[in-house]
Amino acid sequence: MESCKERLIRFLFPAQSGNWLTILRIGLGLQVLLYALSLKRDWIYLFAGTGEGLNGRALSEGLLSTESPVVPRLGWLVTLGSHVGLSEWTVLSVTWWFLLCAACGLLAGFFSRSSAIIAWFLHLCAAKSGGLVSYGVDNFMTIGLFYLMLSPLPDRYSLDQKLRKLKTKDRQLLGFFRRVLQIHLCLIYFFSGLTKSLGSGWWDGLNMWRALARPPFNVLDPAFVIRWHYLLPFIGISIFAIEITYPVFIWPSQTRGIWLALIVSMHLAIGAFMGMYLFAMIMIILNLAAFGTTLNWPVNRIGIHHSVSPNDNSSSHSILSRLGVNC
Repeated sequence: MESCKERLIRFLFPAQSGNWLTILRIGLGLQVLLYALSLKRDWIYLFAGTGEGLNGRALSEGLLSTESPVVPRLGWLVTLGSHVGLSEWTVLSVTWWFLLCAACGLLAGFFSRSSAIIAWFLHLCAAKSGGLVSYGVDNFMTIGLFYLMLSPLPDRYSLDQKLRKLKTKDRQLLGFFRRVLQIHLCLIYFFSGLTKSLGSGWWDGLNMWRALARPPFNVLDPAFVIRWHYLLPFIGISIFAIEITYPVFIWPSQTRGIWLALIVSMHLAIGAFMGMYLFAMIMIILNLAAFGTTLNWPVNRIGIHHSVSPNDNSSSHSILSRLGVNC
């Protein structure tokens, strides 16, 4: 009988191709690109120092310092630039251009790991320095970029792979990083749904009304929402039910496609009806990277997708050894 240890190894180190990593890299590259372009006109206004910006970067970073003095922030870059004679405006402008270049590097797969590290660090600096105007999309972008920069890059569809002719990454190692992302998403959705279900606002539709009618998310006409108000409780219950049961139904192959379609549809609706386009996009990217390539797409049946056996754990022990785990 297979031991618990062997089953755990087989679960954590499934042999997989790097297609999921390609989706994550290209998706996050597009996400960071759109993020940077959306803030182009207001970048200086949002992140300039006290007296020049929207609320003063010093205020956000002062609050951040009370939590932790080691969290990255734009103030570090501004201070560093001042030592070499660069103005705050110049430092912030160069930071934006570096973020844009990192996004393009991810899209093309050129210097993939360096681009991922730069994008993660600069986005984290921007998100923390603008903490008073940031929201969920910033947290999930940080999570996605963190996984990407640690993953076994470059993937086989990147320019790095084509130009440098690197060896294909160990499929157990690719499977491990994807598995961690899958487990993380399951925890996120389960506790998000559980939190929603504990309050009455999602049961009676009140929270749905607040979400759809409160500026700046009131994309729909409030009169339209009132006309269909009797659907709000059903929609609210459906949302937290899908989230709570996500860890249950996303794993079995028989229900994975259904739950992935439900969760993607939910985020598409959030983007369309609340104007939270970047938030919807990052969640769809993470879900497709985590579970999308394990579906029985038609492309798999004609041999374009190179599948691997989930039971192929021949190098699991060597992977564990590399990660410092004694077998």
